Amino acid sequence: MAKGDDAVRKKKNKANRKKQNRKDSSSVSSRVAAIIAAKKRRQSGKRRNCQGMCFSLPTPEDPFNDKHEKMDIKGKVTKKLVPSKADRRVAINGNGVAPKKGAPVINHQEQIMAKVKNLGNGQTISLTSIDNTGQKNIVKPVKEKIQLIGERAAYAQQRQAFEHSGCPSKFLILCLNSIHNALRHDGFFSTEEDKPLFVDKWGVAFWKCYSVGKDILETGGACSTTEQIAWIASTAADSIARKEKEGLSLTGPFLLFIVPSQEKASKVRSVCKPLKALGIHTVSLHLGASIDHQIHGLKSCEPEFLVSTPERLLELVSLKALDISGVSLLVVDGLEAFLENGYLDVIKSIRQHISTNPHTVVFSDCLSYASTLLVQKLLRGSICRLSFNDSIVSQSACIVQSVHVCASEEEKILKGIQVLDQACGDQLKLRIPKVLFIVGNDSNSHQLVTAIKLKGYFVSINLDYSNSEVENSKNGPAVVIVEAEHVNSSDLGEFEVVIISDFVRSIDDYVQTLTKMARYTINGVLHSLLTSEDAILAGPLIEILEKCGQAVPKALRNLCHSISMSEH
Repeated sequence: MAKGDDAVRKKKNKANRKKQNRKDSSSVSSRVAAIIAAKKRRQSGKRRNCQGMCFSLPTPEDPFNDKHEKMDIKGKVTKKLVPSKADRRVAINGNGVAPKKGAPVINHQEQIMAKVKNLGNGQTISLTSIDNTGQKNIVKPVKEKIQLIGERAAYAQQRQAFEHSGCPSKFLILCLNSIHNALRHDGFFSTEEDKPLFVDKWGVAFWKCYSVGKDILETGGACSTTEQIAWIASTAADSIARKEKEGLSLTGPFLLFIVPSQEKASKVRSVCKPLKALGIHTVSLHLGASIDHQIHGLKSCEPEFLVSTPERLLELVSLKALDISGVSLLVVDGLEAFLENGYLDVIKSIRQHISTNPHTVVFSDCLSYASTLLVQKLLRGSICRLSFNDSIVSQSACIVQSVHVCASEEEKILKGIQVLDQACGDQLKLRIPKVLFIVGNDSNSHQLVTAIKLKGYFVSINLDYSNSEVENSKNGPAVVIVEAEHVNSSDLGEFEVVIISDFVRSIDDYVQTLTKMARYTINGVLHSLLTSEDAILAGPLIEILEKCGQAVPKALRNLCHSISMSEH
């Protein structure tokens, strides 16, 4: 039966539509095109190398089937083209254009090698490729991918370098932003002072000191501020996250924040409260709540942060309701307030209950001798002085100022040797302090050097010691003698004991020495040897001693009184 014109036209239109669909197959999405291509490969019996089936099951001895024989797959070998003489004159400049005569030739290989240098640990990685002529070049073309040898080792080095880089982690910034948003919602920040917490100057300095493992002494104020609490809490949360990432678990509170009052405990807890959404729980302990309620709360919750007043904390520890032996970060906020309330022995007892050697942060003005003794009990080893207050009291905290009034030059030398013996004798069993003798231009330094050598000290006479390293000799403690005119304030931070043999001509020199010495210890001592010739500076020196809470010797007051009587 013959087909009609309509049937023929329908068949022709169907063939045209199929043909048109084949032409428009590229218009589909990449995902659909990938599915279609995989289907065609399955139907044709061809598979990609990565889609090859494994015909042997893995075993505990060979979980990845490394022992299974694999086919040696070789790619297609392309025919190498021999370039013409004109092509050989073309420079390798990325665009294939030959330079004109007289134009400077740019060596792109040197530029690329300069970029490749210092990858890894400062080593130069040589890269090779085969050009059209079959010869090996040092650098591949720019469009090709550079594959480095030892990717796992390079990744480990990059990760280690990132962890020890000079910037906080992303999780720490996340904690700071969470606290900042919560405080801004509560109306703590004004519109003018609404700056992110991660740009706080004190916080960045604190994080750097904490990262190197040093204890911190903050002398800028009597107690901590909200920004400082936020940085301490965020840094502690970041340390907890790192430990958990390493597979370590906490058996007790990580951060112990000791505060002097219930109001301060509530403030610290309100700052740390936004971290609860990130898995950091904070518990506040004080005398405002019943102890049974707090014991029940500690049993039902295992807090990472613990904020407490000293008396309630010691009471819970004595009842064995709380274990603080594994605390990693100890913060003592407001040391002067503890001394005024008579909590000196309580703070010492709390420190004894911590069996580990935690990072310790102390907020104190250190105006009294008792506070200095307590700081010396809490902070051990090398410390960081963290204060952006440029006052004399803040910069000279925990430095003992001792003034000796002598009748003659001979007595001054004997007194200097006695002070030196006392300073080295008290700490000889633990460590040998670095001692600096400051002498005048007109002093008989040779006699002083001879006297010190006879006592068994190693003397280093260095009138310009800014680039030298002071080390202890095998023969005995090292003593540096330097003239007052050559004293470099930037190098005074290494010396724990400074003895001014011939007193300074200006009180500003004394203040500079006081505020720049002993930057990494809380055992700094500044000795000053005065005679009747230095009576004119007795009055300003007394004012500095009283301002810093230091004891004023009676002989110094008599010297000041004598100069005032002579003027009248």
